[in-house]
Amino acid sequence: MALPSINPTTTESWEKLQEHYSKIKNSHLKSLFAEDSNRANDFTIKWEDFYVDYSKNRLTKTTLDLLLELAEEVKLKEAIESQFSGEIINQTEGRAVLHTALRANESSEVFVDGKNVIPEISSVKSKIKAFSDQVVNGDRKGYTGKSFKTIVNIGIGGSDLGPAMVVDSLQFYKNHLDTYFVSNVDGDHVNEIIKKLDPETTLFVIVSKTFTTQETLSNANTIRGWFLKTADQSAIAKHFVAVSTNIEAVKNFGIDENNIFPMWNWVGGRFSLWSAVGLTISLSIGYKNFESLLEGAHKMDTHFKNESFNKNIPVILAVISIWYNNFFNAESEAVIAYSQYLNQFATYLQQGIMESNGKSVDRNGNNIDYQTGTLIWGEPGTNSQHAFFQLIHQGTKLIPADFIGFKESLHGNKEHQDKLISNFIAQTEALMNGKTEDEVLRELNKQNVSSEIINKLLPFKVFQGNKPTTTIFINKLTPESLGKLIAMYEHKIFAQGIIWNIYSYDQFGVELGKKLATKILKEFEINSFDNHDASTSNLLKYYKE
Repeated sequence: MALPSINPTTTESWEKLQEHYSKIKNSHLKSLFAEDSNRANDFTIKWEDFYVDYSKNRLTKTTLDLLLELAEEVKLKEAIESQFSGEIINQTEGRAVLHTALRANESSEVFVDGKNVIPEISSVKSKIKAFSDQVVNGDRKGYTGKSFKTIVNIGIGGSDLGPAMVVDSLQFYKNHLDTYFVSNVDGDHVNEIIKKLDPETTLFVIVSKTFTTQETLSNANTIRGWFLKTADQSAIAKHFVAVSTNIEAVKNFGIDENNIFPMWNWVGGRFSLWSAVGLTISLSIGYKNFESLLEGAHKMDTHFKNESFNKNIPVILAVISIWYNNFFNAESEAVIAYSQYLNQFATYLQQGIMESNGKSVDRNGNNIDYQTGTLIWGEPGTNSQHAFFQLIHQGTKLIPADFIGFKESLHGNKEHQDKLISNFIAQTEALMNGKTEDEVLRELNKQNVSSEIINKLLPFKVFQGNKPTTTIFINKLTPESLGKLIAMYEHKIFAQGIIWNIYSYDQFGVELGKKLATKILKEFEINSFDNHDASTSNLLKYYKE
């Protein structure tokens, strides 16, 4: 069954939303709270260890009802069912979209082309567990008989961003193995990593579905050449493993067939950390923690699939985002995690969100005349408060923001945690309320500032407020809670794509530049660059001077 293909702007609910927007677009959050004493409770979802407060958003109960009506009208519920049941919803590439199956229970049944894929997934998980345990416990050794001390993940895109983000986020749970990630084709990048490595004690994980990705293969071959300076060809089988579908190419590289971990074409790269692409995660934090990560994601899957829309966290986040993007014309969203552990989280989400929903053609093949996708950016708090928060507070742009925080710190320093969380909560309050002229005047008068200086300073110290935020408060950063958090955003992406009537799971826009780069690389060999526009030709000639 194909996904529904309904232009959202032609629906009754969209028309109602436009009328509603014109009535409340200038409403201030302070007024919305004053008018509804139950607002904070009514616009909060408590689920397991998650507390999601979306009351500081510029919407009313009517707004939410209309947005959820839109979700119903474009048949989001049916689309969710289609995804989880293994239907080919990535229709431009002829694939199912089943990263959810990777974290399903072993007793589940998910069929692709009439075959239940759960037993095969379980088999790969068993292989990941056995391999991880052998490396972590020191039972699997290198070519000189030494145990491994270092893991190097070689991949790019989802084969790098997902595992790198999770390992960084869960470094509190890391074992004794050092972990590095090589992704950029920039030779300086790989050579800086090589400087830190001992060939006798390093295990390399090459992640490439096709085993043809230029950046990954270039880095893998550079590392292979460096490795063979001190080891012979047979040692490659002990130090290199691969996650790939191209068995012959992997074997030709010198990797033992037993050390090849399979991938499936129904798992998109940016959603692949739950598969064997997560091998480096399992090696770095242990299989038990990797399993907890999967379990957390599965719990969010179940919530997304079964919960009614008015209490469904990913659906609520998705429709709020559409409200700002398509009615307020807000082009970007900030993701601010009040945990340094989540330093790479916004970067990870950039690929997931912008590669998925950066589309201008709908599921009917028509050009779109409404906004899709959002620009995603962010850094951890409190660092970001001393950087770009000025723009959010007093700039001219409307920037909805997700604030992510954890009640408990992992190292237990309460003094630090109290300061962190006081900032976490205070910023959402400040963004909502702002500071009025009267408040600024009282403040300056208390400081005995002269009236002349007050008149000069007054306009610069006023904050309009009314800046929307959603607060995602989680009990503690654990592998399970991180799994829930990642899956929450995955399902938000899906829900938005359905409402926007686009295909979220292809990424043809990634390929054009890569193909041109291959063409230019061949031109370097013959030193001929005339078959380009004048600017490109000049740049190429300048490089080759």
